[in-house]
Amino acid sequence: MPSKSPLSAGRDPAATHPPEGEARLASGRPSSRRIQMRRSDVHGNGVFAVQDLAEGETLIEYKGEVISWKEALRRHPHDPSQPNHTFYFHIDDGRVIDGNVKGNDARWINHSCEPNCEADEVDGRVYIKALRNIAAGEELNYDYGLIIDEPYTPKLLSEFPCWCGSQECRGTLLTPKDEEDEKKKKKKARKAEKKKAEKKEAAKAEKKAEKKAEKKAEKKAEKKAGKKAEKKSEKKKAEKKSAVKDKSARD
Repeated sequence: MPSKSPLSAGRDPAATHPPEGEARLASGRPSSRRIQMRRSDVHGNGVFAVQDLAEGETLIEYKGEVISWKEALRRHPHDPSQPNHTFYFHIDDGRVIDGNVKGNDARWINHSCEPNCEADEVDGRVYIKALRNIAAGEELNYDYGLIIDEPYTPKLLSEFPCWCGSQECRGTLLTPKDEEDEKKKKKKARKAEKKKAEKKEAAKAEKKAEKKAEKKAEKKAEKKAGKKAEKKSEKKKAEKKSAVKDKSARD
């Protein structure tokens, strides 16, 4: 089994398909026809856009049972005839998502060396997001980024063939280790940028709230001052009226 690999996806040609025209969302339930699992020209089953999808859009969560790496090793292989094909998605050093148990259509998304999607891990959950605008009818794909802790020999590379057919195809699902390091750096930079943007938005919201509170306080103070002035004016009028009465009484 690939060691510490994010995913080594199985492709079962005999797998059951959703009813014709039925789409599924991240919940795995039939939904609003955004994406659909069906046969792929690339390999086995695939997932396709049923409507135009926007860049940055979260399309589906990679679901399955979260298990320990030890348990993943115990369960492997799911299919002895295809030992390199699993539905595992490696989260961190200790946990793996087993899409073969309680999984959804995300497990059928094919690999591409020139992907239109990416897998984004957030707090132990994995989401498939669009890297660019995707037209209706296009097959969804992302780079599995498989890494194996042993030398990449021609024999090993041939055990993980890639059929994506893109101009950037490297011929194998395995990612060059230096390329994986670069990907990790880019992912880290994206997370830092996202955190920075969130911090900026939070500061902006805080400033807006402070400004709103200041305006409210000013309005309250103005109202209070107005009432005070009104009371003072009424008091003055009452005193003036009283003085006129006293004068009339003396006369």
